[in-house]
Amino acid sequence: QVPLVESGGGLVQAGGSLRLSCAASGRTFSDYTMGWFRQAPGKEREFVAAISRIGSITFYADSVKGRFTISEDNAKNTVYLQMSNLKPEDTADYYCNVVRGHSGNYYGLDPWSQGTQVIVSS
Repeated sequence: QVPLVESGGGLVQAGGSLRLSCAASGRTFSDYTMGWFRQAPGKEREFVAAISRIGSITFYADSVKGRFTISEDNAKNTVYLQMSNLKPEDTADYYCNVVRGHSGNYYGLDPWSQGTQVIVSS
């Protein structure tokens, strides 16, 4: 198992945009359903978005639908999360992982990677 590496986080004003990236050498993302989770201070980790290897189908948490877009570049073994119209409640550490489960109950596999921090100011 090769650790995933997230990047692209930072500080942004409400209404702004960021693009997160997730990559790892030696891992072929196209063989898995990949996605993003996030954890805000004092809160449990929650599912954000996923992209399936079957038909490039995407899945989103209700809280980010219409604002976030997940995509992948198989040639680069990279998964992206384009975040637009960011809100202060999007502030969290964002983690990339293999995604398992079903609608309403998605989960990632241990061990978790380092994550990247997103802070959205009012």
